[in-house]
Amino acid sequence: MANNNQRTGSFLGPLLIYLFLGILIFVSISQLNRTNIIEINYTDLVNLINNDLIISIQIDISGLVQVKAKNGQLFQCYAPTLVFDQTFVRALANDGIKIEYTKSGAGSWWLTILVYALPTIILMFFWFSMLKKTTGGEGGIPGGNYRKSPARKYDAKKAKITFKDVAGIDEIKDELMDIVNFLKDPKGFSSLGARIPKGILLAGPPGTGKTLVARAVAGEANVPFYFMSGSDFVELFVGVGAARVRDLFREARANSPAIVFIDELDAVGRQRGAGLGGGHDEREQTLNALLVEMDGFDPREGIVVMAATNRPDVLDKALLRPGRFDKKIYLDVPDLKAREEIIKVHLRGKRIAPDIDVKSLARSTPGFVGADIENMVNEAALLAARENRDYITNEDFQEAVERIIVGPARKSRRISEKERKVVTYHELGHAILGYLLPYSYPVHKITIVPRGQAALGYTMQLPTEDRFLVTEPELRDKVVSLLGGRAAEEIVFNEITTGASNDLKRATELVREMVTQLGMSEKIGPIAWGEEVGEIFLGRELTRMKNFSQKTAQEIDSEIKTYVLSSYEKAKKILTDNRERMDLLAIYLYNKEEISGKEFSKMMKMSLEDLKDFVMSDEEVEVKNLTISYA
Repeated sequence: MANNNQRTGSFLGPLLIYLFLGILIFVSISQLNRTNIIEINYTDLVNLINNDLIISIQIDISGLVQVKAKNGQLFQCYAPTLVFDQTFVRALANDGIKIEYTKSGAGSWWLTILVYALPTIILMFFWFSMLKKTTGGEGGIPGGNYRKSPARKYDAKKAKITFKDVAGIDEIKDELMDIVNFLKDPKGFSSLGARIPKGILLAGPPGTGKTLVARAVAGEANVPFYFMSGSDFVELFVGVGAARVRDLFREARANSPAIVFIDELDAVGRQRGAGLGGGHDEREQTLNALLVEMDGFDPREGIVVMAATNRPDVLDKALLRPGRFDKKIYLDVPDLKAREEIIKVHLRGKRIAPDIDVKSLARSTPGFVGADIENMVNEAALLAARENRDYITNEDFQEAVERIIVGPARKSRRISEKERKVVTYHELGHAILGYLLPYSYPVHKITIVPRGQAALGYTMQLPTEDRFLVTEPELRDKVVSLLGGRAAEEIVFNEITTGASNDLKRATELVREMVTQLGMSEKIGPIAWGEEVGEIFLGRELTRMKNFSQKTAQEIDSEIKTYVLSSYEKAKKILTDNRERMDLLAIYLYNKEEISGKEFSKMMKMSLEDLKDFVMSDEEVEVKNLTISYA
């Protein structure tokens, strides 16, 4: 029956369109036929009759008179007198003028109705048809599919993800196994009087695997998994978000035990009443509905709410209280061991070379989260496929890491010889200080090949192990190393460029944090001087307040300046003492464009004579570049 109605509707739509077009064409033709008729008044009509210029008169009962002259011209005027004055009409007939009566005025009412009413009828028909499609045939705009939850149901049987597909979070797996066991066998918990958490909040930086963990829980428990973003609740119409929350939980109850997962919870769960002028009414109504649903459903129903957010600090306190999101799990950036396990997971099914060292690869990716590692492995596979190799090699992985950190190489970028020399010494300034300073990270690679949007070269320094605490000497050496590029430019060329702008910014910010936050200044003392952030929804700069006086601010600025200048002088002294070695290394780097960390360490351990022989014996090194200068 529904199919018949759909076919009827699909047939009536084109039929009405064709009917409407036909009427428009008919009216247009009628108007074209009347374009040759000249409008005149009654006096002009009498003059034409008196001058014996008329051969026929067509009189309509509506009073409209059409006259044909002897020369064939048509005239038209409104003369109801001719309808009622039969004596005058008979006199005209006696004079040889042909008289004709018509009733078109009485029968044209239906044409007028069609011309003016039919377009309105057709527009209403199409409006109701579109409204029926958008609302699913359940009534007006506020109803139907707008109120229906757009949650996507993840079928665990089609693409099942379990804890085997999640690596580097062993402690979190143990925490979540309670949820899995409850969903599999709720009676085992209820018999002991235990109540399973109603909600689990997964917090952490982007890309750490919050959504993947939630899907793994559903896969382990083999229960329905309803996925929905926080922004999906809030729509154009007021009240839709709250209705969708109720519909989501109603559907979950119908298919319990189940997991309801809300991604980006902060989009709908932000603190209420915050910001200028109050909160967003629709968002707050949605949040209230979510609070009621989480507080109202029975734990025995077998529904577990999981949510993910990058900003747990902005969530409403009512969401975080016990009875709603009881358990809060933080997924941090993976450490060295965790990265190694994650890499092994993403290498499954990949054809890799037998000499791939996963531990070394994990060591070269500090700060990478799970999404970065997946992207790195995929990028390496693409590079291998581009070169038509049968396996993914170490070079592919190394290039993929550099692409993610700095960007793709831009060997086509042409820079002048003068700028290339400056970049060479700039990067060697960082590298030499990184090697000679006792607490600096080892040099992994030096290159003067442009990469990304702005990097004309870079020096990659990687830690040998993951560090959770950083000592003051390590921070001091890092500041000196950051200033090494600018110091090398000044020593060699007696000029400075804009290439050190980012280094200066990072060094200054690091020194300011050491002085004001970490208490690493004898003059300022072990006091945390800083700025207190006010209302987070008003903008950090708008409500930020300093917790120190103007006099203290001057002392802080003076200490930061002294600290940076002394570090810069230290960098200049070390590089000046090693000027001859830096020149030899510059010749090698200028010609080779890249130096690996192992090769650089080997060259730094050589004597000056051995280093000179090594540089000049390389076939790719041109001896004429032995003295690098602006000349």
